[in-house]
Amino acid sequence: MHEYGQSLTGLAIVALAALVCGAAMQRLKQPPVMGYILAGAILGPTGAGLVENREFVSLLAELGVLMLLFLIGMELSLRAVREVWRVALATTAVQILVGVLAMSALGALLDWPLPQTVLLGFVVALSSTAVAIKMMEEIGELRTRTGQIALGILVAQDLAVVPMMLVIGAFRGGGTFGLEALFKIALSIGLLTALIVYLLRRQRLRLPFAKAVGSNTDLIPLAGLGFCFGAAALSGLLGLSAAYGAFLAGLVIGNSTSRRVMIHHTAPIQAILLMVFFLSIGLLIDFDYILDNLVTVLSIVAFVAVLKTGLNILVIGFLGQPWPRAILAGTLLAQLGEFSFVLAALGLEVDAIDGDTYRLIVAVTVLSLLGSPFWLETARRLHRVALLGVTSGRETLRVTFGQEVMGIIRSAGRAGTWLARSSSVLWRRLAARDWRWQWRWPWPRRPTLPPE
Repeated sequence: MHEYGQSLTGLAIVALAALVCGAAMQRLKQPPVMGYILAGAILGPTGAGLVENREFVSLLAELGVLMLLFLIGMELSLRAVREVWRVALATTAVQILVGVLAMSALGALLDWPLPQTVLLGFVVALSSTAVAIKMMEEIGELRTRTGQIALGILVAQDLAVVPMMLVIGAFRGGGTFGLEALFKIALSIGLLTALIVYLLRRQRLRLPFAKAVGSNTDLIPLAGLGFCFGAAALSGLLGLSAAYGAFLAGLVIGNSTSRRVMIHHTAPIQAILLMVFFLSIGLLIDFDYILDNLVTVLSIVAFVAVLKTGLNILVIGFLGQPWPRAILAGTLLAQLGEFSFVLAALGLEVDAIDGDTYRLIVAVTVLSLLGSPFWLETARRLHRVALLGVTSGRETLRVTFGQEVMGIIRSAGRAGTWLARSSSVLWRRLAARDWRWQWRWPWPRRPTLPPE
């Protein structure tokens, strides 16, 4: 009982810290979920240590995963994305393909097993829906053509998460695909495709329990959660992922006549469980691991950001979109996504990755999300470029990053001048065989007194 009280007190303190950090991120015009992650990291086992038992919130975190997929499914507007579905599907497919191929090449050099290679390729391909939408809202691009393209790609990525989870889950036990695993993956993709086509071809559905619950504010959220957990349980009994069922349930409600009412009444419950989900991610951050591998982690963050930005720009541009629009959309999707945590946790559960790889994925994803202010400022500049009517890709880059590039050039020039001056002084002294200079070179030495 004493340990239970301590755990409950620690959880209450971390929840209060999540509120404070989330409000602080909101003031900084960043998604509150980043504050939740930060709160968990500060007060977790490798931080202040107020919550040392990470398993205490594991059940709530798993519920948070279900609610995350349920919420994504409810908020997906299939009809709004239909206009850009070609660009969205093509970009997402290329992202996944290039991500897996890039990790396969790296895995061949480092002798990685196949499950780890596939999982890392999936992680690299995903972007953060919460961060990207927040950035689009801040710069006023959410309702524009660029926002529709970026949102369509995010929707396609969210749809791809469920098959990704099934692929990773198929590595459980043997590390190879069997006929049963292939059948489950094909079945899940077939059901998802059939459901999307069905929902797009008819008017909004009328849920069977809508008339029974009526407008009762107590029964509406309970009916929504019951539908979510019921679909998750049925999916689990069929041998598919429980998260897959939750996603399908959200997709059905999101395309029904009860969508607005259901989102409104389940929002508080979803907010709490999602807070716990991102809070648990913060609790899993290992500061000791990050400090011991700081160069590696930062290098991977930079590499992934550059790779994803360049890849998105090229694919969107070659699909017929203007280059300024492609550059802005590609920049908005440069970070890793929150589903990277879900895939990493699933990979650790089925032994597709080891503990060090899991900590690496968590560290890289968190730093990628925390770097969103840089991408937000970049997106703001690109938005101003679009308002100026710039149509050249080269001119867009010059206007967007011209100040920073000139600053780097000036700094490099000053450094080169200093090196040239220092080399000249050294050469003259060596030529004159003046060996009296000390470590203070090349600055003038204080005069030395003659010996008495």
